[in-house]
Amino acid sequence: MGEVRDMVVLVAIGGNARGRREVPGASAALSEAEVHWRKFLSDLAERGLKGPKLIVSDAHEGG
Repeated sequence: MGEVRDMVVLVAIGGNARGRREVPGASAALSEAEVHWRKFLSDLAERGLKGPKLIVSDAHEGG
């Protein structure tokens, strides 16, 4: 029998030279911890992504 686990999906959305939105990458991870973002962004950089200009995360506790 399988196991159900909470996971997150890290998604990169960007614009191409024609101004159209693209999804150059997505990755499932166990959390939005820095280690997972670092791996995700490193993988995108190896594929040619040039510097993200905005990163949005909702993994912050409310106050």
